[in-house]
Amino acid sequence: MTKPVVLIAEELSPATIDALGPDFEVRHTDGADRSQLLPAIADVDAILIRSATKVDAEAIAAAKNLKVVARAGVGLDNVDVDAATKAGVMVVNAPTSNITSAAELAVGLLLACARNIAPANEVLKGGKWARSRYGGVELLEKKVGIVGFGRIGQLVAERLKGFGVEILAYDPYVSVQRAGQLGARLVTLDELLAESDFITIHLPKTAETIGLIGKEALEKVKPSVRIINAARGGVLDEEALAAAISEGRVAGAGLDVFATEPCTDSPLFAFESVVVTPHLGASTEEAQEKAGVAVAKSVRLALGGDLVPDAVNVSGGAVDEEVRPGIDLVEKLGRVFTAIAGSVPVQLDVEVRGEITAHDVSVWELSALKGLFTDITEDPVTYVNAPLLAKERGLESRLVTDGSSEDYRNVTTLRGTLADGTVVSVAGTLTGPKLVQKVTGVHGYDLEVPLSRHLAFFSYVDRPGVIGSIGRLLGDSDVNIAAMQVSPHDADGTAMVALTVDREIPDEVVAAIGREIGADTVRVVNLV
Repeated sequence: MTKPVVLIAEELSPATIDALGPDFEVRHTDGADRSQLLPAIADVDAILIRSATKVDAEAIAAAKNLKVVARAGVGLDNVDVDAATKAGVMVVNAPTSNITSAAELAVGLLLACARNIAPANEVLKGGKWARSRYGGVELLEKKVGIVGFGRIGQLVAERLKGFGVEILAYDPYVSVQRAGQLGARLVTLDELLAESDFITIHLPKTAETIGLIGKEALEKVKPSVRIINAARGGVLDEEALAAAISEGRVAGAGLDVFATEPCTDSPLFAFESVVVTPHLGASTEEAQEKAGVAVAKSVRLALGGDLVPDAVNVSGGAVDEEVRPGIDLVEKLGRVFTAIAGSVPVQLDVEVRGEITAHDVSVWELSALKGLFTDITEDPVTYVNAPLLAKERGLESRLVTDGSSEDYRNVTTLRGTLADGTVVSVAGTLTGPKLVQKVTGVHGYDLEVPLSRHLAFFSYVDRPGVIGSIGRLLGDSDVNIAAMQVSPHDADGTAMVALTVDREIPDEVVAAIGREIGADTVRVVNLV
């Protein structure tokens, strides 16, 4: 019997090969060399890579038998996930492999900034004993602000406890109770900026977070503050930071990541009070070994036909064929829920109703959690880490099934209770022979609009002229409406309009629509 072929395209730990086991034919190539990669990938079943190998649309097209792309690490910038998905190729990574290493590096940069370790080292090696020049500050009784209180932010908090610091945390998706369990005080971003002696960033890089710590934010900090970024380049505006340090409004910084990498020239490099490293967050022996072993196990699962928890694009394995199409729908409903709620619930019910409940739909609970966190965490969310993310944020979930469904053959509702007691609900279904994904309800309003890349929901007091105003403002901004539905709420005289549009609605247009129609709520969802 022919063994499946696994291509190792970069140097991986011996433990990775051991984790694959004897059931595969293992080949090796230099993935960074395209002239070697393209012919080598032609007939393989799986490829294991790190960061130097680009598995783009060209490589995927050349790999006729490819079933799995495994990235031994977290980031997927070098993998064309969309092209892989269209080709039916599973993409897996190792989302938790580097979290300890990243947290430890952030703490290391913070300590290096506090005690001027890097410049003192350089000067002493240059032959000068400049002891009086490099006085520092203690951490004891200082306030450390953690921007982004997910897995890595929480690990940083745990490691800093021993220094006797007060932890402030900003994260709109973490409950007060969960922060309190970890000894942190949940605050607004403005409060964190104003009070912190040290600020360490642990946010994902998204449209909302790019430049979050920029010129305006840096005008609110103490002049003695030291800022650490070992998360994602671009969240901290490097030019604004350089200006703030130059003007004495920030005391120092420690950076492991940059907006553009590799970065070998920056105005920040001119300051002795700035410590920089070349994106070393995951560069430990332990993290690399964990990553290699994790993806090797995923490859074994995928090629063996089992469910792959760390699949980032498609679910593989022992899931009933009737259930499989709903996985993507429920994941998208999770993303819609988060966008509408604006926070993570403390309790989430995944309610599945209809004929589909004759099958095992438990994977849909995982899909809902995966979608819930996809747009708010710093690393890719998978079936294995989604429950961990829920636990970290104080979220309890459960699956509720019922064989009866009045309006649709099958319908799934995500019903969540927020920390303030507000209940948010989003429902969806698959319709027709093509299994079209649709949103069928939001907040108790009955709808039926296709799930698309760009959606918007506005609730308002029902009255004539509202729809015309929305259409005019969108038309003036060259935004085309693909579908629209208005759902009145007889009980309180309000209505909700749901839109799908052909491109992202500019923020100023969303605000203008809200003002003109007197909207009670305005929510925009971009599933890109």
